This record gives sequence, C-alpha cells and structure tokens, in this order.
Amino acid sequence: MLLLGCIKEVSDYELVISLPNGLSGFVPVTQISDSYSKLLSKQVAQGELLEDLHSLPDMYSPGTLVRCIVTTVEKSADGRRSIKLSIDPKKVNKGLNASALASGMLLSGFVSSVEDHGYLIDIGVTGTHAFLPRQKAQNYIKTVKKGSDLKIGQNLNCVIVEVKNEGRVVSLSIDRSEVAASLATERQNWTLSNLLPGLVVKARVQKVAPLGIKLSFLSSFTGIVDFMHMDPEKSMNYSPDQVMKACILSVHPISKVVRLTLRQAFLHPGGSPNQLSNDRMGAVVEESTVKAFYKQFGAVFEFDDGALAFARLKHLSKTRKSFKPGAFKAGCKHKCRIIDYSLMDQMCMVSLKHQIIEARFLQYQDIHTGDVVQGKVFALKPIGMQVKVTDRIKGLVPSMHLANVILKQPEKKYNIGDEVRCRVLECNPAGKKLILTLKKSLVQSKLPVLSNYEDAKPGLITHGFVVCAREFGCIVKFYNDVKGLVPKNELSSEPISCPDKVFHEGQVVKVMVLKCEPQQERLLLSFRLSSKPGMEDKKECTPNKKQEVKYQIGEVVDVKVLKKKDNVLEVSILEDEGNLIASIPTVHLSDFVANCKLLWHCLQEGDVLPRVMCLSDKGEHIILSRKSAVISAVQEEQVVRSFSEIQPGMLLTGYVRNVMPFGVFVEFPFGVTGLAPKVSMSDKFVTDTKDHFVVGQTVIAKVMSIDEEKQRVLLNLKVSECSSGDSGAESFALLNQYFKEMKEIRNLLRKRGESSVAQSCLCELVPGKELELVMQDVKEDGSVLFSGSCVTVLTVTATRYHLGDKSIVPGEKTKALVLHVDALTSKVYVSLREELLKQ
Repeated sequence: MLLLGCIKEVSDYELVISLPNGLSGFVPVTQISDSYSKLLSKQVAQGELLEDLHSLPDMYSPGTLVRCIVTTVEKSADGRRSIKLSIDPKKVNKGLNASALASGMLLSGFVSSVEDHGYLIDIGVTGTHAFLPRQKAQNYIKTVKKGSDLKIGQNLNCVIVEVKNEGRVVSLSIDRSEVAASLATERQNWTLSNLLPGLVVKARVQKVAPLGIKLSFLSSFTGIVDFMHMDPEKSMNYSPDQVMKACILSVHPISKVVRLTLRQAFLHPGGSPNQLSNDRMGAVVEESTVKAFYKQFGAVFEFDDGALAFARLKHLSKTRKSFKPGAFKAGCKHKCRIIDYSLMDQMCMVSLKHQIIEARFLQYQDIHTGDVVQGKVFALKPIGMQVKVTDRIKGLVPSMHLANVILKQPEKKYNIGDEVRCRVLECNPAGKKLILTLKKSLVQSKLPVLSNYEDAKPGLITHGFVVCAREFGCIVKFYNDVKGLVPKNELSSEPISCPDKVFHEGQVVKVMVLKCEPQQERLLLSFRLSSKPGMEDKKECTPNKKQEVKYQIGEVVDVKVLKKKDNVLEVSILEDEGNLIASIPTVHLSDFVANCKLLWHCLQEGDVLPRVMCLSDKGEHIILSRKSAVISAVQEEQVVRSFSEIQPGMLLTGYVRNVMPFGVFVEFPFGVTGLAPKVSMSDKFVTDTKDHFVVGQTVIAKVMSIDEEKQRVLLNLKVSECSSGDSGAESFALLNQYFKEMKEIRNLLRKRGESSVAQSCLCELVPGKELELVMQDVKEDGSVLFSGSCVTVLTVTATRYHLGDKSIVPGEKTKALVLHVDALTSKVYVSLREELLKQ
C-alpha cells in the first residue's frame, strides 16, 4: 500500500514515520535507496568509515513529507501492530515506466551520485537516467541548511522539467517554488496503477456524508476524504460540485481506493506540516469539548484555543463495558491528556483513561536519571533484561544490573510478566534509550544521585558500582556514565594488596568525593568515608556508639577483627568508621565445617574480612555471616522472607541450627526455620543423626510440605532430591570455593609465619606436593611417623594402606606425597604408594 507520511523521529538506524489516521511506522536504514544500501555494505565490508556515507540525521529532519510503501505488518506479543515501510524509489514508483513519464510530473527521487555539473537521481524507473542540474538545486540546498551539497541517499521531491528519448533521459528540478506550484493534470496521463501519494490535484465534490466527502479528480478518478482530513475551517460548508485542491494520501493496491486530504498543510508540495510544541505533549486538558462522535472510530474534541484532538474508541473509557456513548454528545466536556500528535492528521491524540491522565510517566522526556520506576519484564536477552515501564516506554537492565551479584541464570529469578522496581541509570529521550538497574542497594539508596560531574562536590557521600578493580585501585561508575577513581590507598583504612581479590565488577559501594575537575571529567573518590582529624581517637573512645542507619538483612559489608572469643569473632564494620560492633559466629566463617575452626584459628585482631553479610540485626546486636552459599542465595533472591512465601518444592539454602535424635532443624536467612525428619536427612540409612550433620553446617533443603496452621515446615536434605539440575557444575563450584578458602588460609598462615616455625612450614605444604622424608617409628596400628628438614615441628604420618609395598627401615630416606594438611593439629598425612607418586 502506498502512503504519504511525515518523518516524526530520526535515528542512526531508522526513520519513524507518522501516517494518516494516527498510525505510525518505521523505515529501516536498509530501505532508503539502492545507492545508500551499497555504501552501507561497502562500509561494513571495509570496516572503516566512508567519506561519502552520511548518517540519516545528517540528511533527514522531522517534519519532512515522504512517499512510502508498506512492506510488512507484524503483530507483537502485546497485540500491537508494527508497520515496516520503505521509501526506496524502486518500490514506491514501481507502477511507472519510461514511456509514462511526462513533464510536470512530481516524483520521489534519491541522490545516487554527485557529479561536477549536478546529480544523478534514482527515481526507480528501469531504463531511465534522471539528472538534476546543479543550478536547479541551489535554492533548495540554501533553504534546508543540511550542508553545501546534496548527499547520496537524500530524499527529494522532483519535478520533471524535460523528457528525452522516449523517457530514457529526464531532466529534473527541486526548486522549492516549482515543486510547491506543481499540480497533477490529465495531460500527465496518470493511471490508477501509477498514481502516487503526495500529488496535489483539482477535485470536485460529488457527495457530502457524515463521515466524510466523496470527490472526483483527474476527470475519471474518485476518492474519499474522511472526517479527520476535512479542512476544520470549512468542514460545515462543503457542497456538491464545489471545486477545490486536494492531496492524495494513500492508494490501496488491490481495491484501488484513493484517500485524500483537504488540509492546507498538504496542498503545497515540499511544505512541512505544523508540529506540536514540546511543552504541550503530555499536558492534561481540564476541559475539552466534544465536537463529533463516530461510534466505530472515536471522538473529535476541541480545546479552548480552537485546536482539534482525536481520541480512539479504546481511549474513551477504561473498558468497553464501562463505555457510555451518551457521554459523548456534541458539547459535552471531558478531562483528557495529550498522549501524541499526528503530523499527518494535524491534530493531537488524547486519552480520557484515568490511569493515563494520572500516569507519572508518559514519554521518555518525563523520566529523569535517578527516578525509581515500576515495570514489567517482557524479554530476557543475552545482554540483559527488557522492561516495559509503560506501553510507550521500554528500558534495558544490563546483565550486570540484574541483582547485587552477577546472575549466571537470570531466567531462574525472573519470568516474563514479573513486576520489577528499578532505578534509572541513564535516560536519553532523543535516542529513546533507557538504562535501568535492579541492584537493591542502588534502588533503595537514600543518598544523593550523582548524575553529572558538576554535582560532585568534595565531601559528597553517595552510592556507585565497581566497573573495574586493578592493582592501582577501583573505577566506580554512577548515573549518566559519570565515573571516578578510588586509588589504592583510599580503598580501606587497612592496606589492601590485591584490590581485585576484594572488589568485584558490579559490586555496589558507598564512596566519598575527594576532588572533581568537571571540565576534564576527572573524579577522585574514597571508600574511607571520613577523613576528619581525630577520628581514630574517636573510634577508641566510642566503639559501642549506636549506628544511626539500621542495617538490613542481606546487606554486604567489610569488617575488621577486634577480638577473638570462644566460637565467635567480634568485629567492627568499616563502612561505619568502626563505630558499630558486630559478631561472626565461628560456624559462619565458611560453608565448610572444617574451614570454620581453621579460619578462626588463623585470623588475628586487625585482619580485614571483605564481603560479610548481615544475617540479623537486633538493635545493638548484629550477627554477620561469611558463608558464600548463603550470601549468594540472598543476593540472587533465592530466599523466602516470611512463612507466607514458602511453597512446596522450593530449594532453599540455609544452615543447621540444631541436631536432634529425631531430625535436624534448619534455619534460613530472614529467620524462617524448618525440620528435616530423620527419614529425610540422607540417602543413606541414618542411625545417629550426629554422624551426618553438625550445627552451623551449610545445607540445601527442599520444602516437602507446610502446615500453615502450626507454622511448620518439613524439609528434605537428601542429596538426590536437592540438586537444581546440574549436579556436576554445583559440585565443581563448591570444590572451587573450598580451594579458594584454603588458599586464603595459607596466605594467612604465611603472614603469621614469621612468628611461628610450624605455621611457616604448614603454609608451604599443599596436597600433591612431593617431599623428601626420613622414616622414624612404626606405631601399633601399622602407621609410620616421618621427619625431615621441610616438616620441622610437624607430625607427619602415613597409614598402613599408604605405605604400599615399601619396606620400613627406620632412618632410611624416602619420597612421599602430601595427601592432607591439618593446620589446627599441625599434622600432615602422606602416601608412599608408587601409583600416586608417578602421577
């Protein structure tokens, strides 16, 4: 179908086109013209910018009328129609041939080549060469102010000045006065198969009806003018046989129905329709008067200033059932909101729906950086998640911003249609670009939003997120792509040798501005939130000062060890300058029971522990956890916050609270607890429950059933029942975490090694290391003790099995392989078996 459209928006990749009757479509960058597409392909192939290739914004402006053809109409998942268009002259002018060309014709043409004396123009007619002399283009070039020359791919309204060689050569003009005065006549031999939108004709009224006018034009053609395209100033004064100018709006390819407009803005080719001022878009009109109601289409309203507006049927009431036709008689007044402006209909599009009138956001211009918005998930992509804020506003949550931690499988956390609460990181209305974050620490932050360098005053404290951690420090990003550097010496009050081990990409951090140079866009930051003199003394004097801001369960902080007590570490939270005291139970130092006691043993006063999570906050008493599995579960929201959220079949990460003869009590973050009966504790037969679980052990439990009346939850701890699917990957992740912690423990031991020979030896021993040992005593159980220069003051043992076929001769030297190192008891277990030594 051929249509006359008006460019509404221009981007690098498409033109958004306003179409008649409030519709809109888009022209992809590949549907401009053949010559432009060839330049695009050449640039892609060469991988470098071409001088002749100009972007769409360089050539097109909003308000320009263009002829276009519908290529496809697709229906989206939400029921909306997407109209894809082309302005390629080969498609728009496909009804024309060389013999049909005549002087005075008005056609669409595109610059295909720039020559010394003019331009070669592609008019889409096979076998015809069209030339535009340079003098016929000067007036147009000066007026449009798009550069000193026409550009390849630029759309032009061309008048044929001369036809030679039976249409094989034509001369054109784009002089604005010639184009504006052009009129389609019978002499030009137009037919229904080649009639084009945008042609201005002399027409005669045949019939006047309530919904429009029937016209005759070019002697034998008839067309229709609907109620939206009658001249508002003459709408009541049309009469049969009246002669007037009309502009062709559309030509249907099958029925050949021609629709025209009588509006003045379209009666002079090359002109531009009036546009709505930006301040009126989204405005609420308290009183608009019904001018006419059309039961199949909608209603036309008149504002106090005489401007007309149209509301589609679906925008007249909340639902079809609640619609009352009697409320839309001529003269009735209604409150409405301007939701769009149709350039092709020259009227505002309005809605009477209460939810639209009261809506906080209607267009991208209404959204500001830092705003918290509600939206619905409508697509999950590799780059992130697409969120619909309103029907007209859509945004992207990049993968890094789906949660406080990077989600490997976001589809497990989010489903299409889920309601989400986001914060705006960046909004570019011109490019319809909206970047959002779902990081709770950012969404819930009460600190000032830093969205430009001018606002970064020294001393300002705000939230940001880490985008890079290197040996020189951390780069932290804020809103609107504002970013700054935290140097290594400002990362903590304690020295941090490897920032990339402490901080990770996407981590939300609280920072203070030290210095800013807005012109150079340089920003210096600190994680040390106070540099006031005497602060160290203040810390020592008031260590138990009550924290003003209550910590939430799941919030991650860095801490410093103050004191080691039985089964607990007393720590201070670094973010609060050490004023707030908290505790980490020994069983919460690790997911691995064996590592908990080891870490407690290795840690000393003054050590810094990064990424510790608040498990409970009861006034002055804050309990923290360092269990990575529990922290991940909370940050990925694989948790329940109350009993009402629990559903049978859920897999939840928790820790053993108590071991009883009849079963195990498991506690989850946010205080919910459940019981795993003895029969559901293990895939093996359970005789004594204490042989299978210990207090503090991290577990994954499956919810079997819930008793709402008694508020009880029954759990299953069998490994065969509690896997999320990829048991191999889960096991590998756990093993990887274990080795990371062992490496951390060895580093701590190495740090303490100067004061202890045993610790110095232990930190150098790892499973798989080969040692030179000397056999000593044989014990009653058949195991053997060893000595050696590398294991001074350590007890080194090999069990009878791990002696293999080796004969035992006290004092003889032998090679042995380290199997296990028990740092708590300073014992090392080795093997002499040949098959292990060979490996």
